Amino acid sequence: MSALRRLWRIPVGRAALIVIAVVVLTALVSVVWTPFDPRRADAYASWASPSWPHLLGTDGTGRDILSLVMAGSRITVLVAVGAGIVATLVGVVLAALGALTARPVRESVAVLVDILIAFPVLLIAMMIAAVWGGSLWVVIWSVGIGYGVNIARVARAELRRVNRSDFVTAAQAAGLTRSQILVRHLLPNAAPVFIVQLSWSMAAAVLAEAGLSYLGFGAPVTQPSWGLLLSELQNYLTLHPLAVLWPGIAITLTVLALNLLGDALREATDPTLARGEKRTQSHTPGVIA
Repeated sequence: MSALRRLWRIPVGRAALIVIAVVVLTALVSVVWTPFDPRRADAYASWASPSWPHLLGTDGTGRDILSLVMAGSRITVLVAVGAGIVATLVGVVLAALGALTARPVRESVAVLVDILIAFPVLLIAMMIAAVWGGSLWVVIWSVGIGYGVNIARVARAELRRVNRSDFVTAAQAAGLTRSQILVRHLLPNAAPVFIVQLSWSMAAAVLAEAGLSYLGFGAPVTQPSWGLLLSELQNYLTLHPLAVLWPGIAITLTVLALNLLGDALREATDPTLARGEKRTQSHTPGVIA
């Protein structure tokens, strides 16, 4: 049974995949259609309660909250995917340098990783945004590099473990170069660790983007964002709590789904679990007619 099928058979993994699919589909649909223009204000419809025209109500300027939440999902998906790709690339490079190079290089990389981990990712992103200005690319690169260091710290130990395997020794005896061994043997066998860490990094990226936008260091005000929407509506929490509820629910469900997906991926890609499942199936007694 493939890892994807095992993932789908895990209830938590199935629920996480459904939530993530809904978020991605919402982002794609919002590119071509939203119930109202998210940037169009209507003073006559300010703070409208949920109704048929405005299913989630409106904010103080009369903007449709459902349209804002749908448009904000585009930023969430873009940051999650972009930061995840950057984090994976940074993690692979640092992990490979920290596990497979000469001792002076390994020790230097280990010190660099320990130094970078000591600084909170949000603080680094805020410092970069203060210099270069708030933009999605600043968020993607700063968050991706920050969480890529965390991936490298975990994956480095996995690469070193795989590097001591018998099949790697056989590949070295066969004359394969270090780069060939890395691509053909080490990375494929360490892929489950990278995949799980990628899911968790994407969840952290979504939360970081929301926090940065909430503080004014994330997406520009011209681009709807869940964090920016929370920042704009927080002053009306006691008067119009429902308006603040919807972007908060969207952020919570997305981050929770990505975290749960990481847990389910770890279970689905665990080779010991897969062997145990096959052993259980092979020892299941047949039905005697």
